[in-house]
Amino acid sequence: MEFSFQPHALVYVGLLLLLSYLGGEIASYCKAPRVTGYLVMGMLVGHSVIGLFPRKMVQQDLVLVTHIALSIIAFSIGGSLNLGKMKRLGRQILLIAVNEAGGAFVLVTLVLCLGFWVMPGVKGNFLTVYFPLALVVGALSAATAPAATLAIIHEYRARGPMTTIVLGVVALDDALAIFFFAFAGAIARSLVQGQGFSWQAFTFMPVFALLASLAIGAILGAALSRLMPFVKRRAAMLGVITGAILLASGLALSLGVSPLLADMALGFAVTNFVGRQEDIFAVVESIEEPLFGMFFALAGAHLDLEVIGAAAGLALLIILGRFSGKLIGCRIGAWMSGAPREIRTYLGFCLMPKAGVTVGLILVARDIFGLTAEAELMVNAVLGSVIINELLAPFGVRYALFRTGEAGAG
Repeated sequence: MEFSFQPHALVYVGLLLLLSYLGGEIASYCKAPRVTGYLVMGMLVGHSVIGLFPRKMVQQDLVLVTHIALSIIAFSIGGSLNLGKMKRLGRQILLIAVNEAGGAFVLVTLVLCLGFWVMPGVKGNFLTVYFPLALVVGALSAATAPAATLAIIHEYRARGPMTTIVLGVVALDDALAIFFFAFAGAIARSLVQGQGFSWQAFTFMPVFALLASLAIGAILGAALSRLMPFVKRRAAMLGVITGAILLASGLALSLGVSPLLADMALGFAVTNFVGRQEDIFAVVESIEEPLFGMFFALAGAHLDLEVIGAAAGLALLIILGRFSGKLIGCRIGAWMSGAPREIRTYLGFCLMPKAGVTVGLILVARDIFGLTAEAELMVNAVLGSVIINELLAPFGVRYALFRTGEAGAG
């Protein structure tokens, strides 16, 4: 009798938890962000290097891990949008954030469209393949990684006007990226499905997707406001909140709208209109690290060394377009809000880091395009740009803090 061993998906979930922890510890020992350790560990065990994780397991069987982790991330981002805090941030930070995030969105989209147009060997219809790709990657390029920026500010004990503005802008960036992505994703889905260019595809469908997603989060938030007074134990609170988060994602996915926007709306409703907000977000935070470790390791496993060579040029275009868009957007926003000259000049250098939301959104975007060669190229280009940014960004932030004289002022 022959013995055959077919590993169950739970084997890979267990390996993800253990290996991501190991990658995070190695990164911490090397004074690098833990996210980088998760990504590199995933890349090493993925199908392109060691081959411990088969391609089908990474791309299809473990997709639920991605959805759960992204739901928690989006809920936490919504929870950071407290109305009281946003009022204190003021008009200056809001203007800068909208302009720099919008600048990255527009410029990356334009640069990629031009790149696809002139790139030799590009096949396929521009309007149904490459324009949707450029639009989606442009939208997710608005995001900034708050953890990396915050770590560098703390390392150099920076304090001053620019540091305050940086922290406020970074807090809004991920929310704007999810909003842009929901809009761009609805347009891209219509074009990929062959509906062609129409005002319905560019107006009605995106607006419907946005409103439906926001409505799901708002309705569940209202339900939680009635339910939470009866939930006394923290362990029970974790079950109720996690259930609401996953229900919001599930309903949004079932309706074909944005699960990230639905969960962000739920987090916004909880932080502003539901009692015991601190307890709620504390219990969610208690499960974040293992989930995020699995999520980023799984994202790293998507890297395909056979594709990364072809994707390198696109990764550089994404980095160039994003940095230029944020730099120009910061200058415009700072000029509109009357910010000092130093902030106009150097703020953009502090917004180079990107990781969590960018990685999450590109994996969601993959569902729009399916398991196609173009989708593989897009995923690898974005993941490559994330890794390069993680290596270069600390130098940009350090440069800005020292040039403005805010390093060591804390």
